[in-house]
Amino acid sequence: MPCRLAITSMSLGRCYAGHSFIHKLDMARKYGYRGLELFHEDLVEVADHLPGLTSQERELEAARLIRHLCDERGIAIVCLQPFMHFEGLVDRQEYSKKLDKLQFWFQLARVLNTDIIQIPSSFGPAAELSGDMNMAAADLRLAADMGLEQNPPIRFVYEALCFGTRFDTWEQSWDIVQAVDRPNFGICLDTFNIAGRIYADPTSPTGRTPDCDEALHASLSRLVTRIDVAKVFYVQVVDAERLAEPLLPGHPFHDASQPARMSWSRNCRLFYGEKDRGAYLPITEISDAIFNGLGFQGWVSMELFNRRMSETDATVPKELASRGAVAWSKLIQDMRLPVEDSDLSGMTATL
Repeated sequence: MPCRLAITSMSLGRCYAGHSFIHKLDMARKYGYRGLELFHEDLVEVADHLPGLTSQERELEAARLIRHLCDERGIAIVCLQPFMHFEGLVDRQEYSKKLDKLQFWFQLARVLNTDIIQIPSSFGPAAELSGDMNMAAADLRLAADMGLEQNPPIRFVYEALCFGTRFDTWEQSWDIVQAVDRPNFGICLDTFNIAGRIYADPTSPTGRTPDCDEALHASLSRLVTRIDVAKVFYVQVVDAERLAEPLLPGHPFHDASQPARMSWSRNCRLFYGEKDRGAYLPITEISDAIFNGLGFQGWVSMELFNRRMSETDATVPKELASRGAVAWSKLIQDMRLPVEDSDLSGMTATL
């Protein structure tokens, strides 16, 4: 499969800011996106507008409607995400509840015609999460085994968030993927989360960790030699802005209930190549390792989180879809990505 452009549904505008799912889909189609990471938040928003029934019945009906809308526009649903705060829960009753919820997500995935559920590393309170990687792997292995029992089987993609409580590097997520050791359990490589942990420090005046260049070089050297590209189910490519002031108490983005990297992540991600907006992370180097070092081909998603998504301006979906398409065009050129001619010509016509 050549590289194909996808985007996360909420990256085109948050539903709670009044950005409708249909309009976001129309903008995605207009600017050449072929895939969608469906954020559960958007599915719930569509469900909330449906009459009667139980909440689960409304979500299933919303899934049917979303699949129909995507099919009409030639957009594939890459995955359903995020299935959060799952692995390593100290409270095992809560873990059992998560397993029950997962059974329902299997139903949603089947209706949506996607075979991937994304699980990000947990970022809940440390007191609620075990630091035992073996326990986390066992929890995720059970999910994978449950996925294999589905018809058709469901795959899982695990991603280490740079603000994860226990697991916050790609190395840890890869160790977990290997420990789970199931054919339907793979990794998502996210350029922001890779750089956000080993290169960037939003609390520093420089925006960087002290040994950022050395740490990046060593990490990418490990990435191209350790990871089996067949276990990379899809990738996410975005950058982020360097803050004018450190993200400390008193900063507009500071939230005492969140790690600084999480507040920065939620407000400041940018599309690839947006240097004019303050992008400064070494995303070109990371992308080169993924696409040319590992040789990855497949879905490439622009998973943006940015304060612009929460603004009520009706032009938000169009602006973000257009910016993402420009970034994709630059990424294709910089990485010499193999893409289908029809994808490239359709996107170019809208820019």
